[in-house]
Amino acid sequence: QVQLLESGGGLVQAGGSLRLSCTASGRIVRFNRMGWYRQAPGKQRELVAICTSGATTNYADSVKGRFTISTDIAKNTVYLQMNSLKPEDTAVYYCNLNSGLIPRDYWGQGTQVTVSS
Repeated sequence: QVQLLESGGGLVQAGGSLRLSCTASGRIVRFNRMGWYRQAPGKQRELVAICTSGATTNYADSVKGRFTISTDIAKNTVYLQMNSLKPEDTAVYYCNLNSGLIPRDYWGQGTQVTVSS
């Protein structure tokens, strides 16, 4: 069974920075992509940033130029460096791993990010 452990959330003032980390453990047969989603109260979960096995990255338009995703495949870890945070970035951030020859999604438990104005 694959498990994802997230860390790094918290409370920060607008303009500040946070770094999220997520490490996958268990039997990972094939890494397809790994990244971050977020869900604000009353809203649907949305993609923040994703990194594929081919090192291609994709960002939500709302975070481009402010957030940077990176991975350490040897450690099965993905990072999200968040700079110039805005109150609208407030949400629960979920780590996602898609792996397997038959692709399957795994999710972390979520970490709260709160940006005060």
